[in-house]
Amino acid sequence: MQKLRLVFAGTPAAAVPSLERLAASGHEIVAVVTRPAAPIGRKRVLTPSPVARAAERLGLEVIEAARLDDEATTRLAASAPDLGVIVAYGGLVREPLLSTPVHGWINLHFSLLPAWRGAAPVQHALINDDPATGAAVFQLVAELDAGDVFAELSHRIEPGDTAGSLLETLAERGGALLSDVVDGIAEGTARAIPQAGEPSFAPKLRIDDARIDWNEPARSVLARYRGVTPEPGAWTTLDGARLKLLGLAAAPTPTDLGVEALPTLAVGELAAVGRRLLIGTADVPVEVVQVQPAGRTAMPAADWWRGAGRVGAVAA
Repeated sequence: MQKLRLVFAGTPAAAVPSLERLAASGHEIVAVVTRPAAPIGRKRVLTPSPVARAAERLGLEVIEAARLDDEATTRLAASAPDLGVIVAYGGLVREPLLSTPVHGWINLHFSLLPAWRGAAPVQHALINDDPATGAAVFQLVAELDAGDVFAELSHRIEPGDTAGSLLETLAERGGALLSDVVDGIAEGTARAIPQAGEPSFAPKLRIDDARIDWNEPARSVLARYRGVTPEPGAWTTLDGARLKLLGLAAAPTPTDLGVEALPTLAVGELAAVGRRLLIGTADVPVEVVQVQPAGRTAMPAADWWRGAGRVGAVAA
């Protein structure tokens, strides 16, 4: 098998399994480009990206670039790459960089294309209550996530999956898929086929997208919660103040609660049953498991509710 000279572009933790796989594959990673260190946490400590930390641990050259501009293109071109590999870098690859590597660029994307093209495919699949998702490795082209697909894998979405847990799983499985495609390109056996079907799009989520609308049915409420957890983070309002929702779940059965039937709650109405806190939706209640009031630490929802004077409802 031919040994390829690779440039790798990625930023978040979801890109690290792919980088580690390629570093162990026998191909040569001649440069790793990632977005610059960013302030993290309450103290706003300047912190390198997960990919930067992984690359340094692996002894790889790191290029920090907020975007793949002329300067980044010049530096990457100087490494004479055979193939560019991108996984969640957070920026676009444009010409002339797109055509700089001998074999162009390939992209690991966390959906079954053409479904959910864009920055937040896992989040939108969950919000949409899709039964399954997956990962695809495709040839990067100028149009967003529209290139021919080399390989893909399907993954069933489980009831307890959140965007964080599902992305972690797909990152591991997708890293193996990506490594296989790189080997196929090196061997000359990789073949890509055009995407088929109507595309859907997954733009980056804003904080307003994470607000829970209690006027929706319980299934939709839980789907949105799962899709925005951990980022941007589900929330609602109470007396004009934001209340972070760190845990929502389907309501326990009446038997588990030791009652004959679940209470009938108005939209946004809160009620404790035993040591569980329930909230009304458009149809059946859901359970609020954990919350974080403004300026306070995370706590069990039932403890918060008792300490808050048993407020009657949040803003619907």
